[in-house]
Amino acid sequence: MKTIGVTGGIASGKSTVVRIIQELGYPVFFSDQEARLISETDERVVEELKLLFGEHIYSSGLLDRAEIARKVFRNNALLAQMSAIIHPRVRAAFQSWSQTQHSNLVFNEAAILFETGAYKNFDKTILVTAPLELRIQRAMKRDRVSREDVLRRITSQWVDEQKIPMASYVVQNDEHMPVLMQIEKIIQELETYSTSS
Repeated sequence: MKTIGVTGGIASGKSTVVRIIQELGYPVFFSDQEARLISETDERVVEELKLLFGEHIYSSGLLDRAEIARKVFRNNALLAQMSAIIHPRVRAAFQSWSQTQHSNLVFNEAAILFETGAYKNFDKTILVTAPLELRIQRAMKRDRVSREDVLRRITSQWVDEQKIPMASYVVQNDEHMPVLMQIEKIIQELETYSTSS
């Protein structure tokens, strides 16, 4: 079994890419969903996040995600501390999940693979890219937030130029190059890779 990390910047379209991968019959683990679940159900994580952000960060057992976003997207050190609490648990959950799958390729969708060094844990990685202005417009429409808010979130992540040299494959989601054709080609290469190594 080969593990494949799928990542991309905010509003790059990685959700579209993983939906296609699922439709092609491959299992996908969603790290961001798992992180949300862990942050509200893992008692130790809850306590550590309260220590980091204050008791008020939870209301009726639910994490105030808007407040977290406001804090961490302005403070990289705080983002790193939060990641250090949550990411090891997410990684362990992925490893357990992988062992229950019956596919020679398993995929892990995660927002920040390169920034955290987590890409080293995968056999291959797929980076989804899109032009900056297109990403800004998509995020403003999707999240109903201002351009300034989107830019602040985008600048908390690495730019594509930093990630591209580290990625095994790059999918261009620019609304010109057909995404399905790119993914099918990558899957074909991954299938060959998984059976030959």
